[in-house]
Amino acid sequence: MKKTTQFRRMLQSNRLEFLMEAHNGLSATIVEEAGFKGIWASGLSMSAALGVRDNNEASWTQVLEVVEFMSDATSIPILLDGDTGYGNFNNMRRLVRKLEQRGIAAVCIEDKLFPKTNSFIGEQQELADMDEFAGKIKAVKDAQVDPDFSVVARLEGFIAGWGLDEVLRRAHAYADAGADALLIHSKKTTPDQILAFAGAWRRSCPIIIVPTMYYSTPVEVFEQAGIGIVIWANHNIRIAISAMQSICRSIHAERSVANVEDQIASVKEIFRLQRADELAAAEERYLPKQDGPVRAIVLAASRGAELGELTTKKPKAMVQIGGRPLLHRQADLFRNAGVRHIVVVRGYGKNEVDAPDVRFVDNDEYADTGELYSLFKALGELKGEVVISFGDVLFRQFVLNTLLAEGGDIVLAVDAAWRERAVEDAYRDFVTASRPYSIKYDDSEVWLRKQSPTLPAERIDGEWIGLMYCSSRGAQLVADALHKLSDGANFRKLRFEALFEHLLSQNVSINVHYITGHWLDVDRLEDLSQAQTF
Repeated sequence: MKKTTQFRRMLQSNRLEFLMEAHNGLSATIVEEAGFKGIWASGLSMSAALGVRDNNEASWTQVLEVVEFMSDATSIPILLDGDTGYGNFNNMRRLVRKLEQRGIAAVCIEDKLFPKTNSFIGEQQELADMDEFAGKIKAVKDAQVDPDFSVVARLEGFIAGWGLDEVLRRAHAYADAGADALLIHSKKTTPDQILAFAGAWRRSCPIIIVPTMYYSTPVEVFEQAGIGIVIWANHNIRIAISAMQSICRSIHAERSVANVEDQIASVKEIFRLQRADELAAAEERYLPKQDGPVRAIVLAASRGAELGELTTKKPKAMVQIGGRPLLHRQADLFRNAGVRHIVVVRGYGKNEVDAPDVRFVDNDEYADTGELYSLFKALGELKGEVVISFGDVLFRQFVLNTLLAEGGDIVLAVDAAWRERAVEDAYRDFVTASRPYSIKYDDSEVWLRKQSPTLPAERIDGEWIGLMYCSSRGAQLVADALHKLSDGANFRKLRFEALFEHLLSQNVSINVHYITGHWLDVDRLEDLSQAQTF
């Protein structure tokens, strides 16, 4: 049902109806959730929320912007407190067109002079010319497109010190001009003036009241008097002010939020009121499927006994390189490349392994297991784009950057200058590829043929440095391969050589990304010495 029709039905209801004040989209949402059938967009409250006085200091376009947010956030009708109409009949015509465009159900205008003065300020307030004000009402009715849009004429005669006769005279004129309802206002602490008007009013034009000052009057009294709608006009802004003042004083005095946290709405509740779940559902429906940001898995479970006393209590991933742990330097390289989600597989001395903004997975069986078992421990992280790295390698930033830009489902960073690394009696991940490295420009892809530490020299095209990239599909292929290999009796001892062999046997293409040096494998004290000046 249209909001205008909803409000029209409230006016025609045979029982007492209620509107609750709101002053922005959030408070309007709360009003609707509380069960109210309509909203009073209070000029006082909106002005207060904007930090200005209720004297038309907020322009009509600024008010329009606020009520547009309120209308977008709710499905119930809004009656806008339109003050004196922001000008003459011409301003009213333009205002009603804009309100209809924004789904506002009705506007209330008061018969005082522009700029308005709040009804509860001062004793004597001048009223507008009755005929001129009736002309504004006619302008609204002529300008509206939706026949159910309503204009409420607010009579300020009692506020201005006039008696019942003058208020009735004006009420008849406004009803004759086409007003859909009359709002009778009083600032007395008793409802005497309101009840006197209701008793004297004989026409079908509904009566609306705002019992801000005579709030203790039971609503049954209004019901018996034939009142149509009661507006609770400013209570949300008032409670908001009280609550904010209280909590600000408390936090300032205690220099802590610990004692107030359980007294206030949770951030989760804010997200709920903002309908964050709807946005998440819409993103799922309309946006291309994203696997999330690139992840990094760092395998740092081994001790590195070759480094002697340096790793007596901590693993080599935490050995100092230029005054900072090796792991911290690796994390910086990943973050500089835009990789923020970093997972480290710990093992030996796990309680000594730390790094800021890093998640940890533990391989408590590190002493009896190999590289693939550590990777298997982080299987839940093998989703989306993933970089897998050994925890004891250092590399220049461009090595990681170019690896990420290479393309391909599974890409290995391979050092074509492997001969320059004279390392005796060490396990080295030698590689045979579809073609050797060439200094000549060649943009054709290079594929892995075999990776093994026992390749004969004539078949070696490079050395895998312990750094690999997987696309979303590649990560799934690796995860599937790990599941398959984990069924084997020897899985606990397997190295990456077995993973690559299995993938190649399944006709999975593995790209080779050649580099020429610019990396270090920190295995021995000699490597550590080099790393200090890397």
